[in-house]
Amino acid sequence: MTDDTLIHDPNGGLPRLLEIMRRLRDPETGCPWDIEQDFDSIAPYTIEESYEVADAIAREDWPELEGELGDLLLQTVYHTQMGSEAGLFSFDSVVKSVADKMVARHPHVFGDESRDKSADQQTADWEKIKAAERAGKKQGRTLDGVAAGLPALTRAVKLQKRAARVGFDWPDTSQVIDKIQEESAELVEARDTLTQAEVEEEYGDLLFVVANLGRHLGLDPEAALRGTNAKFTRRFEAVEDGLAAIGKTPSDSDLSEMDALWDDAKMSEAKPN
Repeated sequence: MTDDTLIHDPNGGLPRLLEIMRRLRDPETGCPWDIEQDFDSIAPYTIEESYEVADAIAREDWPELEGELGDLLLQTVYHTQMGSEAGLFSFDSVVKSVADKMVARHPHVFGDESRDKSADQQTADWEKIKAAERAGKKQGRTLDGVAAGLPALTRAVKLQKRAARVGFDWPDTSQVIDKIQEESAELVEARDTLTQAEVEEEYGDLLFVVANLGRHLGLDPEAALRGTNAKFTRRFEAVEDGLAAIGKTPSDSDLSEMDALWDDAKMSEAKPN
C-alpha cells in the first residue's frame, strides 16, 4: 500500500511537491493527462505561467503573485520529473547547476574579487563570464545563446545588446530616430508597391529599430508595450461604460461617438486626484 503521509503533509515543503509530481507521472497509478505530457506539450504552459507572474507583479497583487510563483515552480518540477524519467537530469542536478552558475558569476560576492566596482563594471565582468561559458559550450559567435523562443521584442533588444558590446551600435538616439523615419518611409513604399511578404519584412524592420530606440532610451520595450496595452484596455472599458450608461454597446455606436468617449477617458485620467 502506498504511503501518502508526505502527500498530505501541509508542511512537507519542496519534497512534498516533488513527490506529488512523481506520483502524477507514475505510469501505473498516475493521472492519465499528466502521464501523456512531454517537454514540448508543457513548454507553452511554462511560458504562460511566466507571463502570469509578470502580470501579478504589474498589478501589485501580492497574494496572487504567491500563487503564480507556485504555478511557475510547478513547471520546473514538471520538467525535471520528465528529465529524471528520461535519464537526462534531475531536480537536484538543476539546482546544483544554477547554484554553481550564480557562485561563478559573482566572484565579488563569493570569491576573492573586490566588491568596490561600479554597476557598469560589474555588468562588463558578468558578460565576460557569460562569454566564457558560451565558449565552453562551443557558442563562439556574438549572438549565440540568445533564446529563439523569447518574445520577439525582448529577443530584439538582447540581440542588439550583444551586437553593441562588440561595437555594432549607433552612438546616440538621433541616429536611431533617423533610421525609424527611413524604415517608416520604406514601409509606406512597400505597402503601395510590394507583396504582402515584403510588407511584413519592412514592418519587422521598423519594429526592430523601434525596439532599439527603447534600448537607447533605457526603456524595456516589452514593459512599455504592456503599459500601453493596459492603458488601452482601461480607456476602452471606459468607452464601453459610457455607452452602457445610455443603453448602447460598441456595436450600436460609431467611431465618432466612441472617439468622444475615449477623449473623455483621457481627460479624466489627466485630472489630478
